[in-house]
Amino acid sequence: MADPSSYRPKPGQIPDSPGVYKFRDEHHRVIYVGKAKSLRPRLSSYFQDLAGLHPRTRTMVTTAASVEWTVVSTEVEALQLEYSWIKEFDPRFNVKYRDDKSYPYLAVTLNEEFPRVQVMRGAKRKGVRYFGPYGHAWAIRETVDLMLRVFPVRTCSAGVFKNAERTGRPCLLGYIGKCSAPCVGRVTPEEHRELAEEFCDFMAGRTGAYIRRLERQMTVAAEDMEYEKAGRLRDDIGALRRAMEKNAVVLADATDADLIAVAEDELEAAVQIFHVRGGRVRGQRGWVTDKVEEVGTAGLVEHALQQLYGDETGDSVPKEVLVPALPGDDVETAAVTQWLSDRRGSHVSLRIPQRGDKKDLMATVERNAQQALVLHKTRRASDLTTRSRALEEIARALDLDSVPLRIECFDISHLQGDDVVASMVVFEDGLARKSEYRRFQIKGKVGDTQVWHGEGQDDVRSMHEVIARRFRRYLLEKERTGEWTEQDLVGGTTASGEVVAAPEDDGRPKRFAYPPQLVVVDGGQPQVAAAKRALDELGIDDVAVCGLAKRLEEVWLPDDDDPVVLPRSSEGLYLLQRVRDEAHRFAITYQRAKRAKRIRTSPLDDVPGLGETRKQALIKHFGSVKRLRQATIEQICEVPGLGRKTAEAVAVALAQAAPAAPAVNTATGEIMDDDGGSTHD
Repeated sequence: MADPSSYRPKPGQIPDSPGVYKFRDEHHRVIYVGKAKSLRPRLSSYFQDLAGLHPRTRTMVTTAASVEWTVVSTEVEALQLEYSWIKEFDPRFNVKYRDDKSYPYLAVTLNEEFPRVQVMRGAKRKGVRYFGPYGHAWAIRETVDLMLRVFPVRTCSAGVFKNAERTGRPCLLGYIGKCSAPCVGRVTPEEHRELAEEFCDFMAGRTGAYIRRLERQMTVAAEDMEYEKAGRLRDDIGALRRAMEKNAVVLADATDADLIAVAEDELEAAVQIFHVRGGRVRGQRGWVTDKVEEVGTAGLVEHALQQLYGDETGDSVPKEVLVPALPGDDVETAAVTQWLSDRRGSHVSLRIPQRGDKKDLMATVERNAQQALVLHKTRRASDLTTRSRALEEIARALDLDSVPLRIECFDISHLQGDDVVASMVVFEDGLARKSEYRRFQIKGKVGDTQVWHGEGQDDVRSMHEVIARRFRRYLLEKERTGEWTEQDLVGGTTASGEVVAAPEDDGRPKRFAYPPQLVVVDGGQPQVAAAKRALDELGIDDVAVCGLAKRLEEVWLPDDDDPVVLPRSSEGLYLLQRVRDEAHRFAITYQRAKRAKRIRTSPLDDVPGLGETRKQALIKHFGSVKRLRQATIEQICEVPGLGRKTAEAVAVALAQAAPAAPAVNTATGEIMDDDGGSTHD
């Protein structure tokens, strides 16, 4: 691990101008590429105290062995150079989106003498008109099959075309009228190219005028009693309408736009793009990436724009790009907008949709992004081979005797020391067993023994308590029954604070009956030591313990001064992260529910004879509980529907109840009074 001070540039060496910089490791490989509107403050920020850096940034600067930079004239040039270097060097610490598949396009090869309609994947070629991307190749073939009735453009390969030229006989499509058969001279090259261009115009969204023209031709043919021709035109119009129905209108103003949405968690991010042309969704694609650098939604959007349009020019860059967040401040957004406009050759609008159909469509794109992220995680987690490899990697890294088929993970959650709760999640064979999840209220005791007072913030003692309670229950059941049998439990909360579900009559052992092979705690050395101490006090020595610290994703073992560092690409690390994140989610959900329930309680709830209607009348009359507490009995009696006896009961209840702790505005730090305003000194 390198010391960043060993390669830190000397003061004054870094220029105060726009530029792009590269960090290289000891083998001179580029590991990170970044840009800045001013290189001096940006690069200096990497060489501050390591404790103040984001964990991923800290890993990058300690992996690097040197830094270099290139000065450019404008931020637009910096954006272009950054994209070029990321594409050239493929740095390990940069965000790199990867397609979850290779998306097919509908392509028309206008660069050939006889243009061909076909399905294409991969890099785009010059002189080829592309439409899409589509989710599936069969969707393209269905559309083309309908369109060939009206636009009989060539679809055959070069070999089939040359063979037809040699034999003088067209292929089957030529005989059934779905190809104009330029191979045997039924149409001239000019006529066939005109057909191909009409096909492209229709696919580009210019549909209304063409259908109206066909309708006029059909009417004229019917008036001239050319009923066979009129019937053929009628069928052609029907085929075109069916092709149009496959892409419903989503934006009424015939907009050409790309809508980009991002779904992310702490480890990964998914991007979804809807391509809207002529007001219709013409294509959709998505990417997934590991968040290997410190980056927020704005940064993810910028990286997505670079990858999406870095190799595009002309009409491939739409007039409007709608995003969930702008890529930085006004200056950075202006630079990205200018870069997009340069690639298109005309102005591009980059903005966040605020209202109307575009905002509604953006919500749909965001839902697709969320689903794509969930599906990606599910696919990765449900793959049997991957799960087996992950468990084997964990067993090797932790020096276990066998793979941990059952893993239990514990996490502590609280809000500034209040409403302290814990969660236990269970993974068996690498998959979550949600039916065996458990929640705990931290009481500050284990059994009948007082451990601590339970007030304030102490994750270590909370972790000791929850581990002790879980395995004490395991030992008690083992001692009482001598075997793993279904326990006679009732729904509700036990005396020790566990939230217990009612028994299910399925003949299976209950949740605490099975011991895990591995206990994972959310935290570092202190939490691991507390968990190990709890197991030692209970005499349990056949359950392994480890902790996963969020700082650098390090795995800590009991009595070890140095952590176990698993490779970033390790499936074992990914499984441990997923277990830890699931425990965190389950704990914080429970903690928020408890806090919301506590906030909703009121001293008026215990006043006999005071229903919801009269409680609301009291609050409406006085404005807040604080003002009601200051009112006299006579003033309370002034509220319609309240007699003196009830008013006295209200006054007594408010006098006995302790005033609620002041709420704090987390955005400003101000203390809020009961009236909803802020207090100032």
